[in-house]
Amino acid sequence: MNIAEKDKQFVWHPFTHQLNAKPAINIVKGEGVYFFDDKGNKFIDAISSWWVNLHGHCHPYISKKVSEQLLQLEHSIFSDFTHVPAVNLAERLLGDLPKNQSKIFYSDNGSTAVEVALKMALQYWHNQKINKTLFIAFENAYHGDTFGGMSVGARNVFNNAFENSLFEVAHIPLPTKENIEELKSIINLWSEQHNIAGFIFEPLVQGASGMLMYEADLLDELIKICNENNIITIADEVMTGFGRTGKLFANDHLKNKADIICLSKGLTGGYMPLGVTSCAQFIYNAFLSEERTKTFFHGHSYTANPTACSAALASLDLLEKEECRQQIKMIEEAHLAFKSKIKSNSKLKDVRVKGTIIAFELNTHEQTHYLNNASQTITDFFLQKGILLRPLGNIFYILPPYVITKEELNFIYSAIEKFLR
Repeated sequence: MNIAEKDKQFVWHPFTHQLNAKPAINIVKGEGVYFFDDKGNKFIDAISSWWVNLHGHCHPYISKKVSEQLLQLEHSIFSDFTHVPAVNLAERLLGDLPKNQSKIFYSDNGSTAVEVALKMALQYWHNQKINKTLFIAFENAYHGDTFGGMSVGARNVFNNAFENSLFEVAHIPLPTKENIEELKSIINLWSEQHNIAGFIFEPLVQGASGMLMYEADLLDELIKICNENNIITIADEVMTGFGRTGKLFANDHLKNKADIICLSKGLTGGYMPLGVTSCAQFIYNAFLSEERTKTFFHGHSYTANPTACSAALASLDLLEKEECRQQIKMIEEAHLAFKSKIKSNSKLKDVRVKGTIIAFELNTHEQTHYLNNASQTITDFFLQKGILLRPLGNIFYILPPYVITKEELNFIYSAIEKFLR
């Protein structure tokens, strides 16, 4: 029995329709922006393997740092114990995050980073004996697959089966110049009439819903209204963090900063699972008490795994290099130029760019949706061209590792033009 047959027999893949699923491609090597399969084919990883890979596959610097850490300390319990990689990473992150952030809480992925944030916000009010339990979130939001993450996400195909088990959330549309005043009024009204605990959002780009984008100044206004109404703000930067929007964090585009920030995906450069939830000092202060019941009773067996922390520190080293900053700028400029070139194509409903992300919304006879049948057509076409673009229904996008070259970007752009023809 070969690997493909064993995979079919033993493995359950995520976000994959199991019935009549095509055999999975067996990747045997990664290098730079490329994957290599067992048949000798190579593919450009144009979506950074679900947005996690920042510096290319098997980057020698990160690999070296991880190898060194494995020979020193592979893992340690993190309750009553600490270690240098976790402390150094927390210090580095707080030096880069908005100045209102004060503490780092470690977990193990993006969904749990969000779950931690929601629990922090709820217990913040609970510890003060204030009854605030309702969250505001955006329509079409995606905040992960844990029950809290699903609750604050949109009600859709991702969580229909669990709808009766999700807690109530008030959803509002993305802000526009036309609706911003109405949204501010709604938040003011809800704050007076309901027990609003927090407002969670994906800043500037909603990833899984189709790379939907909105403006920083409008989000700034919503955060300001929340601040005035004593509503905790939570920025889910799991996807937008570490340069994806053109700045180190999407919060860097904002005047008003979130109280709590969630990080994962690119945190370790794509090497290992690691989640971070940072918070402002006033959040942390609500847990400082002689009453042991006010402890934040949350943790993971692999909390602050030292090997993952070492990978994250190495990734930050690379992010801070001028060469990486120039690459991020080059990718954004190339995307904008390509958008100008093809935006009038009749087969495209929309083309949008934010930082290193460019998204293409295909015109189809079906509505824009994750289950749009164009998805398989898009996937197959680009795989035949040696490009991995995993679409979100009829929306496909490029979100590449920062080591990609202009020539490799042009190769992808050229394939997209052929697809549209």
